[in-house]
Amino acid sequence: MKLQAAQAVDVLRAAGEPTRLRILALLAREELAVLELCRVLDQSQPRVSRHLKLLAEAGLVERFPDGAWVFYRLAAGGQAGEVVREVLSRLEPRDPALVRDADRLSAVFAERAAEASDYFARNAARWDEIRSLYVGEASVEAAILEAAGPGPYRRLVDLGSGTGRMLTLLGPRAETALGLDLSQQMLNIARNHVAEAGLPRCELRHGDIFGTRLPDGWADLVVVHQVLHYLADPAAAVKEAARITAPDGRLIIVDFAPHRLEFLREQHQHRRLGFSDAEMRRWLGAEALERIAVESLPPSRAAGLTVKIWTAQRAAAGRRAAA
Repeated sequence: MKLQAAQAVDVLRAAGEPTRLRILALLAREELAVLELCRVLDQSQPRVSRHLKLLAEAGLVERFPDGAWVFYRLAAGGQAGEVVREVLSRLEPRDPALVRDADRLSAVFAERAAEASDYFARNAARWDEIRSLYVGEASVEAAILEAAGPGPYRRLVDLGSGTGRMLTLLGPRAETALGLDLSQQMLNIARNHVAEAGLPRCELRHGDIFGTRLPDGWADLVVVHQVLHYLADPAAAVKEAARITAPDGRLIIVDFAPHRLEFLREQHQHRRLGFSDAEMRRWLGAEALERIAVESLPPSRAAGLTVKIWTAQRAAAGRRAAA
């Protein structure tokens, strides 16, 4: 479906202003909070918010509130989004303003990564204790085992393995297992837990959830357990997890339902305060995963968090070819 002339004018008018074009270039890299955009652009929040409002009204960006924060990202599809991406692809990457913005954004990324690394280093030894403050782990783990099925799994991959609990839980059902994490402190603790569990075919490796370097369709069970809420681009992590899920394989994502406990952002480095079923279904569906199932585990106390378990399956090779 093509844009009508009036629609094209609206799109070009919205994008055709220096600050708004810079905002679009930044959002092309990842979703960002309003205050992060203000820091990069060195402009006030009211001014940046006005630009974002115009971009949203033109259908060029999507706005989604998350607790007390508001995030923006480029619109996922549609003709307007295609026009913007075409414009951005033709920008000179060495343009001084864009280079300056990229440098400032890198500084924001570095600061964010340093804070997260420091947090994980401080709390690695009592990670399971911290998690138990919010979630009844016994019921969650029983639900994960049910979602995973009896196995055996040829290859299990745990992305963001933390202390290795998913590996010790599911590893006995796997022929081989691999856990990836960026925190060396977490990896060391996970190695101890895996060794204590007697899982010699379980490997712990320093690795990035956004770029695992594993082949397409490598694992028949992929688990992302309580990781997405820390990430700047959770959709990209889901995309990578789906990529390494084998035909007829299963992807399990465990995280929180939307909530308003801002102290988790302030004290525990949570970037997102949970995820909706609609958002997760959209991400999984975009990666051609099907048979999406959702289980909700409500908290045992009023101030607790609801845990969500999303399970999706990659179509078998023969069925996918026939489709």
